[in-house]
Amino acid sequence: MKKSIFGTSVLLAVCLVMISGFPVWGEDVIKVGVIGPMHFLQGKGHWNGALMAQEEINAKGGIPVGDKKYKVELVKADSNEFLNITDATNAMERLMSQDKVDFVVGGFRTEAVLAMQDIAMDYKKIFLGVGAAHPEICARVAKDYNRYKYWFRVSPINSKYLVKVCLINLGTVGAYLKKGLGIEKPKVAVVGAKVMWVDPMIAAIEKHVPNMGMEIVGVWRPSQTTTDVTAELTAIQRKEAQIIFTIFSASAGITFARQAAELKIPAAYVGINVEAQKDGFMAATQGKGDYAVTLNTYVRGVSYNDLTEPFIEKYIKQFGETPPYTAATYDAINIMAETMTATGTTDAEKLIPVIEKTVYVGTAAPKSKFDKEHDVVFGPGFATGTAIQWQDGKMQAWWPNGWEGVTYKGMVPYKLPPWLVEKYKK
Repeated sequence: MKKSIFGTSVLLAVCLVMISGFPVWGEDVIKVGVIGPMHFLQGKGHWNGALMAQEEINAKGGIPVGDKKYKVELVKADSNEFLNITDATNAMERLMSQDKVDFVVGGFRTEAVLAMQDIAMDYKKIFLGVGAAHPEICARVAKDYNRYKYWFRVSPINSKYLVKVCLINLGTVGAYLKKGLGIEKPKVAVVGAKVMWVDPMIAAIEKHVPNMGMEIVGVWRPSQTTTDVTAELTAIQRKEAQIIFTIFSASAGITFARQAAELKIPAAYVGINVEAQKDGFMAATQGKGDYAVTLNTYVRGVSYNDLTEPFIEKYIKQFGETPPYTAATYDAINIMAETMTATGTTDAEKLIPVIEKTVYVGTAAPKSKFDKEHDVVFGPGFATGTAIQWQDGKMQAWWPNGWEGVTYKGMVPYKLPPWLVEKYKK
């Protein structure tokens, strides 16, 4: 009798552990693949943004779809795409064939995303891109809609618009040099990492800068992971460039900022340096990151709408740093959740035409919508991003500050490096 009671007690205890420790069998779940370079800032942003969306949705009981509620389950996939594109395609294939996810968010390096995109399309799974900027990824939608209609780019704005913003910023800085320092025709050096997404930006810069009353004195294309750009910087200094247009998406941006400061090259900075988006940039550059510039999405103290600041502060509280732009996976998952609720279905074929028409209010822009190529729309009232500069050890936003009537709270003026002012002041 005692053995029987003991056995029953053990069985009940095991059952209780199973009930409390595992999902209820048969619970409705939406599986979301989160793919990115998980050992780097960009992939961590992908995962953290998705995790916040999951936690908030599940805390409310899940995604209401018809008469059911679906919990969100995340599946992490390390693409290792900075180092190996084959690793990225293998990671996407596992999400599709083994994990059997319902849709995917993330992706960062264009060369890898193009390959991963094809795999997702083979499986007819919606892939919401948050990271890669090359126009070709979305151009595929227009070229072969039936195959590529499952792709949407949530963030960032594409390379054409990125370069447009950078050229606007270049014009602003050029005006500072002309009016403040008397430099009639500023000399511009272009330094862009040797990766695919940079190619169309270089072409646009070479086309437009001469028409802006400036001179391009050279183009340099170092590796995106180089640990030494002394040769490039020395050559730039010999060319007497007064503006350096940077285009970096990986660790070379840290190397460049640190070594440029050490050499005190008398030049202002414009462009993109993704590493400068993170709070640890000053530490990574050994305290020499001031005056570095980049485009950014999330900046503490800057709000596009009522959702931005609470998201940033919650992210900082949870993960100890300002979110990089790849944390817009948060918006991507919420776009899907809202669309499922609005349509009452999880069927991709029925969701796509609704996503195409949706105007979504998220954290990364005042409003978001997609164009006919499923690219995020750029312009006043929609996605613009910001331009930031490190000033006195702090990340500060300085654009847009009146451009096309757009101003976000928290803007500050751009600052020229003092050694540039010292050399050219009247």
